[in-house]
Amino acid sequence: MSEALIITPLYDREAPGGLAIIMTEVVDLGMIDLRGLPKDKKFMDAAKAALGIALPTAPRTSAGMGDIVCLWMSPDQWLITCPRKAVGGLLAKLNASLEGIFSLAVDMSDARTIIRLEGDRVRETLMKGSSIDFTQSGYEAGTVRRMLFGEIAAMVHVVSEKPDVFHLMVFRSYAHHAWDWIEATAMKGSEVEFLSSAEAPPVV
Repeated sequence: MSEALIITPLYDREAPGGLAIIMTEVVDLGMIDLRGLPKDKKFMDAAKAALGIALPTAPRTSAGMGDIVCLWMSPDQWLITCPRKAVGGLLAKLNASLEGIFSLAVDMSDARTIIRLEGDRVRETLMKGSSIDFTQSGYEAGTVRRMLFGEIAAMVHVVSEKPDVFHLMVFRSYAHHAWDWIEATAMKGSEVEFLSSAEAPPVV
């Protein structure tokens, strides 16, 4: 039996040399959009039984175990990521566990693209395309944030720190726009040196 041919949105792009960060397309992660009511104990218990981990309920947080990561997107919505080859089995498990419960679980693996950004200049690069100050507290590993990036809807997941690894998620139709934006603003020589804190000079 032949396998499905998967053509990712950025199959024709390679990061050029001379970038201040490492940029790659993530091609091996699948995505499931899960919706339900966090106040419904049956829903939360059923989701945990299928995923093996409790859904995060605090805004802008995530929870993970093994290859499964649950990203909080709104009070009643989560994006579940897992290896692409495991999406079908996990989705079937979710739907079986959630049967009869007010909820929705849908394979959204091809709706978005994920761009992996690595390096000490990742936060600075993202700040060039958004109004968010990623140098402030509240953007530690595990943080999830929906935002406008380069005038398009996007979401970031802080995968790890030191070195920084961010996943930038955008809708498939904007993949090239996001890639080109990062490529243009992350070139070596375009780095921004942040000013350090300093005391005000004395008044004379």
